[in-house]
Amino acid sequence: MQQRGVRVLYVDDDAGIARLVQKSLERRGYLVETAPDGLQAMARVREGGVDVIGLDHHMPRLSGLDFLKELQAIADPPPVVYVTGSGDTRVAVAALKAGAADYVIKDVQGDFLELLGAAIDGALHQAQLRRERDAAERAVREARDRAEMLLREVNHRVGNSLALVAALVRMQSSAVRDPAAAEALKETQARISAIAGIHRRLYTSDDVRFVDAGSYLRHLVEELEAAMRDSGRPHAIRTEIENVPVPTDKAVSMGVVVTELVTNAYKYAYPEGEAGEIRVRLTRPDPDSVCLVVEDDGVGLNGSAQPRGTGLGSRIVDAMAVNLRSQVEVDPAHSGTRVMITFGL
Repeated sequence: MQQRGVRVLYVDDDAGIARLVQKSLERRGYLVETAPDGLQAMARVREGGVDVIGLDHHMPRLSGLDFLKELQAIADPPPVVYVTGSGDTRVAVAALKAGAADYVIKDVQGDFLELLGAAIDGALHQAQLRRERDAAERAVREARDRAEMLLREVNHRVGNSLALVAALVRMQSSAVRDPAAAEALKETQARISAIAGIHRRLYTSDDVRFVDAGSYLRHLVEELEAAMRDSGRPHAIRTEIENVPVPTDKAVSMGVVVTELVTNAYKYAYPEGEAGEIRVRLTRPDPDSVCLVVEDDGVGLNGSAQPRGTGLGSRIVDAMAVNLRSQVEVDPAHSGTRVMITFGL
């Protein structure tokens, strides 16, 4: 293989062998420099411009193995073909472990010269492939970082837009005289806010594929409690929520489920004027799934388990459970109402 303009540094304290190597490699088209020991070779490498190194094992002042150790401290060092006159394979193994790309055993007949040229060709090819791989990986990382930055910005804008829509719906509910219509608009506003909260979390998330469910649900519950307090219902919400990374699409469905179940409990769990407690729990029964529970100690479901009100909230919860690839479970033994959804991560 002809190599034009590629600079080889051959390091050997035997000047005669160094000249033989130089002539052999120059016939292959390489530009060849020689160094009599490891210290001078290291100084030359630090100057730059060396593409590949042929390195003898036994040398004064700095052995071949010691040279390899120092070479690894240099950023993007040139590949090394190790040359040894010893037939002991442990030397070759030690050189490869220390960072050599290949090794050649030196012989008195000079047959190693052709092997050295082929090994240098191979080391250069490997180095080129490694540089191309590193460049490709770097390009992928940069493209991913740009995409994530753009996605965060999109989430930021979507979150702001949804928050604006929720505010408009709330203003509309204040202007509506029909109590049922006003209540429906307030519930719609709560649903929009729950989804907007996901997008706000994604804007500051290190990984836009996941949402910290604990932080998100605690904040969502605080907003729901504040909104319901304004409606004159004195109930308290207690949370027992683990910090679990949940995929974004599942977090959206989970947030809507909590909004619907908590809102329903506020409206129907306790008699008018009576204060009660609503509990929201998120636990991780095993590494691959989470369990969401919303419960109260109120009057419970009626015998037919038919939804009170329009039933829209129950239909929404069932639809979100389908998105979570799960189903809604109601604990019949609980004195109030306990709804559970377990879904996989």
